[in-house]
Amino acid sequence: MRNIILTGFMGVGKTAVGRELSNILGWKLVDVDEEIVKAKGMSINEIFSLFGEPLFRDIETEMIREIAAKENIIISTGGGAVLRQENMEILRKSGTIVGLSARPDTILKRTSANRERPLLQVEDPYQKIRELLDFRRPYYEKADIMIDTESGTPRQIAEEIVKRIKGEG
Repeated sequence: MRNIILTGFMGVGKTAVGRELSNILGWKLVDVDEEIVKAKGMSINEIFSLFGEPLFRDIETEMIREIAAKENIIISTGGGAVLRQENMEILRKSGTIVGLSARPDTILKRTSANRERPLLQVEDPYQKIRELLDFRRPYYEKADIMIDTESGTPRQIAEEIVKRIKGEG
């Protein structure tokens, strides 16, 4: 096993499942967005509002390149990282890409209390989630493994990922 890369829309459970994978495998969990915040000294919201999404995506690609060069880590990507082919190529060379998914209503419930989601600061977040999911679905489905996070605890989902990567599931 090389790296495990978790992709998927915000609120599908990348962080929670990543923590469980870290516990199971003893590997470090590296969250791309958290690393960007540390490196730039500002929140993702601040980067979006000051510099716009295109510059954020450039920063994200550079951070992915840096993180993906490591081994035996779990990489949790931001929800939009899959939109750039370059990011997917970097990540695919680094390990196994696991796409996590959930229904729009579940995502809304999981993200509604978080004001640090710049793309959901709109009048109708549910509609925005549906639009973004519809647009991004083909990108998420380029993962090596797809797993629905609707049923099962983060621990159960992490165990399923390990089984599938090892060819047991």
